[in-house]
Amino acid sequence: MTTSKLLEPIEVGNLTLKNRIMFPPLTTGYEERDGSIGPRSLAFYERLAKGGVSYIVIGDVAPVNTASPTPKLCDDSQIPSFAALADVVHAHGAKLALQLFHPEYDVPGVGRLIMTSRMAAMEGQKAQAAGDMETFQAKMAESKEIANQAYAKLHHDMQHFVSEATVEQLAQIKDAIAACAARAERAGVDAIEVHGDRLVGSLCSTELNHRTDEYGGPFENRVRYALEVVAAIKEAAPDLMVEYKLPVIMTNPDGSKRGKGGLEPDEACELAVLLERAGVDMIQVAQANHTGNMGDTIPPMGTMPYNWTLPVAERVKALVGIPVATVGRVITPEAGEKIIEDGQADVIGYGRSLLADPDIALKVASGEPVRLCLNCNKGCVDAIQGRRYISCVLNAENGDEATIFIRPGEGEKRVAVVGGGIAGCEAARVAAKRGYDVTIFERAERLGGQIELAAAPPRKAEIMRSVEYYEAVLPTLGVAVELGHEPTAGELNAFDAVIVAVGAKNVCLPVPGADGANVFSAWDVLAGTVEPAGKVAVIGGGLVGTETAEYLLARGCQVAIVEMLDTIAAGESGTILPTIMAEFAEKGVEQHVNTRVTAITQSSVEAVCGEGAVTIPCDAVVMAVGSRAVPFDATGVTAPVTYVGDCSGERTADIASAIRTAYAAANQI
Repeated sequence: MTTSKLLEPIEVGNLTLKNRIMFPPLTTGYEERDGSIGPRSLAFYERLAKGGVSYIVIGDVAPVNTASPTPKLCDDSQIPSFAALADVVHAHGAKLALQLFHPEYDVPGVGRLIMTSRMAAMEGQKAQAAGDMETFQAKMAESKEIANQAYAKLHHDMQHFVSEATVEQLAQIKDAIAACAARAERAGVDAIEVHGDRLVGSLCSTELNHRTDEYGGPFENRVRYALEVVAAIKEAAPDLMVEYKLPVIMTNPDGSKRGKGGLEPDEACELAVLLERAGVDMIQVAQANHTGNMGDTIPPMGTMPYNWTLPVAERVKALVGIPVATVGRVITPEAGEKIIEDGQADVIGYGRSLLADPDIALKVASGEPVRLCLNCNKGCVDAIQGRRYISCVLNAENGDEATIFIRPGEGEKRVAVVGGGIAGCEAARVAAKRGYDVTIFERAERLGGQIELAAAPPRKAEIMRSVEYYEAVLPTLGVAVELGHEPTAGELNAFDAVIVAVGAKNVCLPVPGADGANVFSAWDVLAGTVEPAGKVAVIGGGLVGTETAEYLLARGCQVAIVEMLDTIAAGESGTILPTIMAEFAEKGVEQHVNTRVTAITQSSVEAVCGEGAVTIPCDAVVMAVGSRAVPFDATGVTAPVTYVGDCSGERTADIASAIRTAYAAANQI
């Protein structure tokens, strides 16, 4: 057994956490429509507990019946579902907390408007059924107008409710939070985390709080409500541990402020001292939000340093005697270990990392390689912003833990995997985990396939962690890796099953001049085998085209992007898109959208936009118009063949679908 600071127990209030690994609050989208905990949520959190996480926080639990798609504990009828969750988590030795929050808008007011709008629509439909079209039209117009008022109020209040809420409204919200804490205690929940961002954090903020009463102005007034909420929770649920998420407005590398809700570091440290005096048992130091982009709180790879909030956490820890948790781009167990060893924090929040690998605690103990998060934000943060359920591109099980898991193998079988890209590696891992004898054949001299190309653009180097994981874990599973080896049909026939993961190849637009010496493929550019210079036209503004443009900009090129659709970078994460667009604006990238290429010359790209012809001068042209599956010659192969990843269908795959098709195929052998 490995000894690790991460695995040491810690006393937090009246709780003993069995280790220092925390799942911080993340909006998952797994809850039922009424906000209660259903089978999907239950299976997800149970999986985390099985993996050894000691402290699990359910994010954004609303104490009121908001329209927001979050968990809710606003009615006694919801208590049994949370009790079931507590029982499941406790069965594996973990503790459960609920993060309580209130949206920054007048929930009852918006709700009343929406109900009034619906009633007017129903009256209109009744009139239509009776043949009264005049009343029908009037009522439907009334319904639409009231609905518009509701959504305008919601939008308005997200900006202004903090300052406009009456003292009576704030008291009602505080009472709702306290009542929710009491329900949580009845459900057997162990702790409450006060969401110090959102409404509470906005009241603390000098930028968002413009009140002139006892809740506005000087520091002691702006933090008054936060302390009142803590006191109300402790009175309503005295047996629960209380944690406070302390959002800090950080400074970006360019000197601008990051976040609006919450407090700047000096005031955050002052509040931390007051929170300890108020009876808070643990403080989680986190990034403030309220900028409209989740990437400010959960930044994508390459945009912020690892654990950029740690300096403030360290300051807080020096001021208080209670445990301090840190979150934000702590990727590896080793990083968390060092933070604890150096006395900078006591508990490590692994959010996205536990989506990628829920077994971090078990693997730290056993020494097995951990599948490290890429911080790509593709499956997790993008899903939260898009109102979809959360997942990780590297983990085929997220959200479906009750039905998707690695099944025991069916006897002794030999499995060949042809292709060592991300899909082939995942297929090999799953097949080996099932107990099969697995061999990967890869014609290149390294595993990874297209991942090396994906890692070439600026800020994308961290994606190589996906390959490094397989390089580390496959040997421990007994997988034989044959590099520089294309297997023959005879070799493959010695196996019981063959999984083909030979990937895809870049395609070229079939227009006159496409075979010119000045035309290159995006894949060759990203691989570094060709180096266009001067003014470069990138044909295709999808994910590959956009990232190729970034790559060329970093090498001093002038860039024009030509895209048939009405926007570029449609497949890029919304959390990184503002950074890309700011760079494109700064460096003068031309964006020719709704533009179809008709020919390429030695000095230009000829195209059509709308009804008019367009000439785009350039020294070189890079094709980034998509990819096509690499054909696999199965002639003479008698073993059953399954295709996964990019070569499995007509459309090529992203990392998530490559992983999932490979996982499913290997799990069915």
